[in-house]
Parts: sequence; structure tokens; C-alpha cells
Amino acid sequence: MEAAALSRIGLAGLAVMGQNLALNIAEKGFPISVYNRTASKVDETVGRASVEGGLPLTGHHSPRDFVLSISRPRSIIILVKAGAPVDQTVAALSQFMDPGDSIIDGGNEWYENTERRLREASARGLLYLGMGVSGGEDGARHGPSLMPGGHLKAYHNVQDVLARVAAQVDDGPCVTFVGEGGAGNFVKMVHNGIEYGDMQLISEAYDVLRTVGGLSNGELAEIFADWNDGELESFLIEITADIFRVPDEHGEGELVDKILDKTGMKGTGKWTVQQAAELSVAAPTIAASLDSRYLSGLKEEREAAARVLDQAGIGSEVSGPSLGRSINKKRLIDDVRQALYASKICSYAQGMNLLRAKSEEKGWNLNLGELARIWKGGCIIRARFLDRIKKAYERNRGLANLIVDPEFAREMVQRQGAWRRVVGLAIEAGISTPGMCSSLAYFDTYRRARLPANLVQAQRDYFGAHTYERIDHPGSFHTEWSKIAGQSKAGAGAFN
Repeated sequence: MEAAALSRIGLAGLAVMGQNLALNIAEKGFPISVYNRTASKVDETVGRASVEGGLPLTGHHSPRDFVLSISRPRSIIILVKAGAPVDQTVAALSQFMDPGDSIIDGGNEWYENTERRLREASARGLLYLGMGVSGGEDGARHGPSLMPGGHLKAYHNVQDVLARVAAQVDDGPCVTFVGEGGAGNFVKMVHNGIEYGDMQLISEAYDVLRTVGGLSNGELAEIFADWNDGELESFLIEITADIFRVPDEHGEGELVDKILDKTGMKGTGKWTVQQAAELSVAAPTIAASLDSRYLSGLKEEREAAARVLDQAGIGSEVSGPSLGRSINKKRLIDDVRQALYASKICSYAQGMNLLRAKSEEKGWNLNLGELARIWKGGCIIRARFLDRIKKAYERNRGLANLIVDPEFAREMVQRQGAWRRVVGLAIEAGISTPGMCSSLAYFDTYRRARLPANLVQAQRDYFGAHTYERIDHPGSFHTEWSKIAGQSKAGAGAFN
């Protein structure tokens, strides 16, 4: 094959995400070869490239022909289901690859699998990247946020391609070399965990406005659209406004009201919470969002519980949606906006703290400000205030928590009154707001110089001799609590 005919890059795995990313690459002027085990997907992608502007994309039906159609050193992106399919695809392609060639896994893979594959690739002289890709189908086609990690040389080999393909924001393309090993996949995992929290908080804002405020879908669409012009501007707020406007094709009203209230998941939120627990990082907002998804899946149980508790008289024990008084809708809307913003800051703070803890454990040297920057465009959690998060970490790279950045601290204090009113109103009305409640509890716990943990530690020492530290003397101490308490009770009895 003539050198001039070789492609700049290859992509294997042509589900919608793979097709769209391949077309994005071709549209940016980089000739690309594509491959899929199902030949029809190859032909479909080639057909789309022709229809969408005669893009420089060629299809191949065998792993050998596909690999050999790419110029050396070869760079091949794979977009297949995480787990065994990745290993199978790597095995099928790597037998035709040469030392110095690179494999780039763009799926939502568990970071330790990426680190294993990186070692296996190194043993064969190959380079490897685990690259988080965020933005969904539209982002893949028009500009995603990209989070590559692994071999730096592999990144350098495709840096020009990724910089053109990624979403573009005011301070550059939404791509950076994240770090060594499985850093790219880990960062994408935490990104998804933050996304879980974001979506849960938005759903709670919706529930309070609808249930307590009695707002219609049309009113909610206007409110969210208005919020998207201010401090809450983000992709998720924008699409939420759109969702409220879509009519039901099969009946009256809006489609959102006809959707079954069971939320699906693919595992990255669960991984995030597990990692937070292993690293002793508090992530209650993200954990609450995961628990809410679990509870949403218990639809039949919840319906049965509603009947049983209604019969038991729960309606007389909680105030219910009406609260027995009129609601100032204008104030409620503004309070919910402020509560949502403050809660989101807590969710992002938890995600960033998890990234920092893992970076310290693995020696990745993650740049949290740069990660906030590449999330400003293309990805699902893109939001206006990510630029301010970036600047917070630029001001102080060792920032312990976003909550104590001077700018965010002022905003949290200014919004805490509205935040507390919304949480209190929801509790009074019997509406669950686990994300907002968890965020507020996180804020209140973190801001207190002294907690009741002294009592918990005393209990631990009482039943398990776990010792404790004192606030007035250095060292570890143990007390014979039962013996001393018994003597005190005996003395008190004698006195009486």
C-alpha cells in the first residue's frame, strides 16, 4: 500500500459513539480507517462519511487490513463495551501491530483494567492510553471532552488529532494529558460520579418546585431556561428546560410525566462511591444520588409502601404538598435556585477531593484546575462555574476544599439561608431531597471546628479499647470506662 494512501489514525468499534467520533476526526481533515466485527456497521459508517461531506474515511472488514491501512507509528482508538470485549479487541488488533504503535481505549473502563493492559502492551513494545470520552453521541460528533492517561508518548503521537477533535473553549481544546497509568479512566469515572450528583440535585429542585410550588411543566421550562442564563448555566440545566417542553405523542400533556420513575445506571457512579470509601473521602452527595437510583428501582415496593403507610395515617403526620398555607412562588423559585447552586458546589468539591486523594496515592500529580478547564466544554457536566473552579485551583493548587476558596466561601454563606429554607420545607412536606440534605450536612460538618466525634471515640474506647487522643495533652489514652462508671454509680447510690 502506498504511504500516501495510509490513514493518519484508526478507530475500531462502530456503535453510535464510535461512528460519530470517527466522522468527527475525518471532518477535521485527518484520514481515518474504521473497523467493526459486524461488517454492516463498517459499511454504514462509510455511507455516512459519504453523505456527510465526502469525508476521508475508509472501511475495512478484517483486523489485518484495518491495521495495515494506518501509517506508522499507528494510533488506534477502540470504542467497545468495557471488560472482556476490550481484551478481545486488543488481542485481535495487536497481533498485526508493530513496536511503537499505540492503542487508545475510549470506553468507560475500570482504571485497574487499563493499568493491566498498559503493562501487557509495554511487554509487547506497544503504547497504551485509557481515554475518558464525555459528551454523549452529540459530543462525539461535534466535540467531546477528552481525558487521556497512560503512556505520554502515545498521547504525543495523537495530540494534534485530539486537540482538533475535542470541544473548543475560550482557553483551548477540552483535552489534556491527565497522567500516567489509569489516570484518564479514573478521572472520567469521577466525572460521571459528579454527573450523578448533578442530575439528582436537579431532579430534587424539580420535585420541590412541582410538588410544593405546584408549578406546571410550562412554568418549569421557563424557570430552568432562565436559570441557564445565570450562574447555573450548564448543559444539564439547558436540556432539563427542553425536556419540560416536549409533548407526549401518544396522549395529552408532556412526555416527562409519562416516563416511568426508575433510573438506570452503568456502574461508574457505584465505582466512584466505592473508591471514595476506600480512600476515606467523604462524598455524601454522590452517594445519595446512587442510593436514590437504587430506591427508584424498587418501584413495586414503593407503590406497596405508599399504600400501607397511607392506611397507617401518614397523611396526618406530614404536612403534605399544600403545607396548609399559601406558598410565595417567587421566593420559592429563588430559594431553590440558590439551594441548587450551593449543593452543586458541594458535589464538585467532593469529586475534586476524591481525585486529589487518588492522585496522592498513585503519584499521578493530577492538575485539578486543568481538569476543571477541560470539563468546560463538550462533556455532560459542562457548566459556567467550572471556569471559576479552575481559577480557584490556579489561585491555590493545594486548596483543601472548594468550600474554603474565598470566592466560593462567600457564595455559600450568602446562599445558606435559602438552602436551609428549601431543605426544611421539603422535610416538612415529606419530600425526599437526599442530595440537597447531604450537601447541606457536608457543608455544616466541614465548617464546624468541633464535632460530636469525641463521644463516638469514647464509645469505641469503652467497648473496644480503641484508645483516644485528648485536646489538652499529646499521646493516646485508654480509660476503664465501665469500671469507673460502676464506681460512680455505686457512690451515687450510697449517697442517696
